[in-house]
Amino acid sequence: MRRGKRKSVKLNENNHAVNNLAEQIKNLSQGLYYMSETDAEILPFIGKVAKSVSKEEILRQTENSPDTPVEERDFAEIFDRLISIQDWYGEEETATAGNFAALRDLLEKNLKDLKVFKIGKIQLDVYFVGLDAVGNLTGIKTKAVET
Repeated sequence: MRRGKRKSVKLNENNHAVNNLAEQIKNLSQGLYYMSETDAEILPFIGKVAKSVSKEEILRQTENSPDTPVEERDFAEIFDRLISIQDWYGEEETATAGNFAALRDLLEKNLKDLKVFKIGKIQLDVYFVGLDAVGNLTGIKTKAVET
């Protein structure tokens, strides 16, 4: 059997990179919870190719209607709250802040144009997303309750 060059090698490498990033996000987010008026698990979000990180794109990729309320927030500002160590923190809280810092570093290293989107009212879907190496909207998702 004759073997020639495979045209899909680059695609396979890119898919491997995307899968590897998804696995890293999954591993680092395991056991982390986003605290609002409820605590919600943080999960990986691997979307589709996007031209930009925008309100319209996140609504499209999360299958929300274009008129769904969405608030865009600054990625660094939101993450600072999750990684700041307070004087009253014990070992567990300090370790959790360190885990959030590792997750932030992974996202910042592998994604560009990072933003946070809060979708809905009161019971929100929250996405921390940017574009990965192949242009997919990628990051983490969670839920929040804000009254």
